[in-house]
Amino acid sequence: MNPERQLSRDHDPAKRAHIRCKCRRLWRLRLMSCAALAAASFALIATLSFAQSTAKPAEPSENAPLSATAAVGNEPLGVPPGKAATQAQSAQQVPHVSVAPDGEQSQPEVQLLQPTGPSQGTVPVTITLQDALEQARKYDAQFQSVLYDAKSAREDSVQARNAILPTISGTSQALLTQGYGPNRPTIGRFVTQDGVHVYRAWGVFNEDLSPANYLLATYNHGRAAEAIAKAKAEIARRGLTVTVTNLYYGLIVAQRKYATAQAASDAARHFYQITQDAERVGQVAHSDVIQAEVQYNQQQQAFDDAALAMNNARLDLAVLLGPQLNVNFTVVDDLDSPVALPPFTDAQQMAAHENPDLAVAMQTLRQSKTDVLAAKGAFLPDFYVSADYGIEANYFALHSVNVEFPTTPNGQPQILPNLGYFITAGVNVPVWDWGTLRSKLHQAEYKRDQARLQSNEAQRQLLDNLYGSYNEALVARHSVAMARHTAELAAESLRLINLRYQAGETAALDVVSAQNTLTQARNAYADAELRYRTAIATLQTVTGSF
Repeated sequence: MNPERQLSRDHDPAKRAHIRCKCRRLWRLRLMSCAALAAASFALIATLSFAQSTAKPAEPSENAPLSATAAVGNEPLGVPPGKAATQAQSAQQVPHVSVAPDGEQSQPEVQLLQPTGPSQGTVPVTITLQDALEQARKYDAQFQSVLYDAKSAREDSVQARNAILPTISGTSQALLTQGYGPNRPTIGRFVTQDGVHVYRAWGVFNEDLSPANYLLATYNHGRAAEAIAKAKAEIARRGLTVTVTNLYYGLIVAQRKYATAQAASDAARHFYQITQDAERVGQVAHSDVIQAEVQYNQQQQAFDDAALAMNNARLDLAVLLGPQLNVNFTVVDDLDSPVALPPFTDAQQMAAHENPDLAVAMQTLRQSKTDVLAAKGAFLPDFYVSADYGIEANYFALHSVNVEFPTTPNGQPQILPNLGYFITAGVNVPVWDWGTLRSKLHQAEYKRDQARLQSNEAQRQLLDNLYGSYNEALVARHSVAMARHTAELAAESLRLINLRYQAGETAALDVVSAQNTLTQARNAYADAELRYRTAIATLQTVTGSF
């Protein structure tokens, strides 16, 4: 007979006490069996989930920041489906918090706002890290500004080269002076030319042979400025790569933490419902229910924070991906396939030949040396040559008649050619300028010495960045291995605690503690992978891509 029915029919106090004790043991066995089954399922699914996330990259997430499938490896950490807890409560319980039915995944209690737009309702676009880098280089305003500076420096270099070369131009003029009528056309007022009407049509060839040109100081200065602008553009490109890499994998880590927090919230909710059921039959104290409710509230708050972090990470990345703020995209989780760290000797050679910071310092020194050469050249003579070819006559024609002597002694019309040339050559020699040129030379020498010091410091800074970045990558790589091993140990610890709990050797709160430990270990593993990716990108700012 069912002990509960027997208890309702028996009126003997001794028998009733014996039956009541038997009922408590029966409920205790039922409760332990239910909790053990839930904990064992938690450990099994968590272990399989972790093994799957570390074995291969999972499918990219959909564009649903509050969805349970928004992360890779987001299977619940072992919350098995079960019957819904009854809603009846004893008078001794605290007010019951609103929880989702058992077997359903938790959702954030705060619904976050999302940007609206025509592309939000379409199929999400899958974006790889390389796609994100290309989009960021196209739409990032600061990076594009540096590229425009490099293009402008290129044009300055072209102009400096062309300043050395001669120039050719054309000019036409008509100098018309008031005369004294048609009978006296050759006499006019205020005539400074050789006639009342003078027409000019010249082709001008000009060459400026200043010291800055024939010493090639201006040209070399422009070339150095162009090299500096290109190196700064490369610095900006590598810096943008670090930023995008951090944001891209930051979103992936946020998605993983979201899934982990969701599973932890489900486990805490399930444990809270178990303690409520046990308290109704008098098997556990009310303090256990309070502790379970506190645990559930903390996990739910952590779940809301994880949803907010994932939403913010998606928005931060979306800023760099297009001209409009569009969060309708998914990312590919390849954290488990990182770039291999090259040997230090290879990294050192790449840093010596491909470091843009060092290139900026060296080109700045080169530019300052050309300034010193230009300042010294200012003491030298300045030459110039100008050649003109064309007409300068009283008639705008290739030939004309001399009005003063219209015919030759033989009576033939005296027709003269109007085409001709003249050449102007000169030299300017500096004699006295009150020491201005010497002062400019001193300024150029001071800047050269300063650039030499900065170049030496840049070489030392390069070694500092190289060793620091490489050591950071070494530690980050070791942290990934340690965090992975720790997560595996946490999963194994949860499995063993489940077995102990099933045998009645430990309390249910120990299972919850093991669940929290596994959650923290998995989050730490994701953070370690993000750290290694960022360390590799930072090292590549020193060495270049590898």
